Amino acid sequence: MPKEWTDKQERQYEHIRDSEKDQGASTERAKEVAARTVNKNRAQAGQTRTASRTSVQDKSPQQRGGQRSGRDGPKGPTRDQLYNEARQRNIEGRSTMNKSQLASALKRKKAS
Repeated sequence: MPKEWTDKQERQYEHIRDSEKDQGASTERAKEVAARTVNKNRAQAGQTRTASRTSVQDKSPQQRGGQRSGRDGPKGPTRDQLYNEARQRNIEGRSTMNKSQLASALKRKKAS
């Protein structure tokens, strides 16, 4: 755990990691989910030097409550997250695309 984390953040990390492992996630996946959650909370609280726009503007992991993880309702990455990936892959016309168009373009790019 990074030395910048507070004691409370370390406890939160351990709690999330253990919870993920109890739900059947691998040790590595549990560590990743826990670290991402704590780091996103730190970014939203302004405790990091740099933070992505989606980390700061998106709902907190606690507010989201599994909204994108296999229940009815909105699923998958947000439009901003898809847009960032499209930008990294140099997909042309991405700025005018909606969420489903971005997802399709990324899928086509991965297939080729």
